[in-house]
Amino acid sequence: MLLTLPWRLTPLQPYLGKTWGLEESSAALLISEINMVVIPRGPSQAKGLLLASIRDQNPVFFFEPKWLYQAAAEEVPVADYELPLSKAEILQSGSDVTVLGYGSQIQILRQACEMAQSELGVSCELIDLRTILPWDEDTVIQSVCKTGRLVVSHEAPLTAGFGAELAATVQAECFNHLEAPIQRVCGWDTPFPLIFEPFYIPNKVRCFDAIRTVVDY
Repeated sequence: MLLTLPWRLTPLQPYLGKTWGLEESSAALLISEINMVVIPRGPSQAKGLLLASIRDQNPVFFFEPKWLYQAAAEEVPVADYELPLSKAEILQSGSDVTVLGYGSQIQILRQACEMAQSELGVSCELIDLRTILPWDEDTVIQSVCKTGRLVVSHEAPLTAGFGAELAATVQAECFNHLEAPIQRVCGWDTPFPLIFEPFYIPNKVRCFDAIRTVVDY
């Protein structure tokens, strides 16, 4: 007689190395046997996604942006609630550019979208993936088919970063709808000391420049 039991694995892994040192290893897990990789952007979202991860029947890796431990402050509901895994969230509807990210980079992208609206009159549709494996292809593809442009941003280096997978999929599925080449705004492909981290992480100015590039193409 065989006895099968559900296996629930939700390791918590902060994806900043030391307190201010970035070390994003989420992309490496995408080629492993792990079924899901979840990265929240803030405390209240983290609770809902974490509860959903614990109760899911599949192994889940749950990354916590370490800077949120000290920098993020928001009210988290006491009640029990879950947020759907593998379902992206449209934080801001727009018609000109799709802006895509996850984790702590969402806060930077939100600022860049505000700059694009105020300085260029560009309407950005901001999407938080929340789960990067498996990611919500349908929501992203529908958005890009509507806007015709895509900017992807994450803290990991450009080379072999998850943004390459996102760009490749969108290029294949939305080729006839694209009005400009897809832009990726990522960390630099170079080692760096901790003191230079502010120059390494993609900031709102770099993200804003990418938005302007796809609009002006």
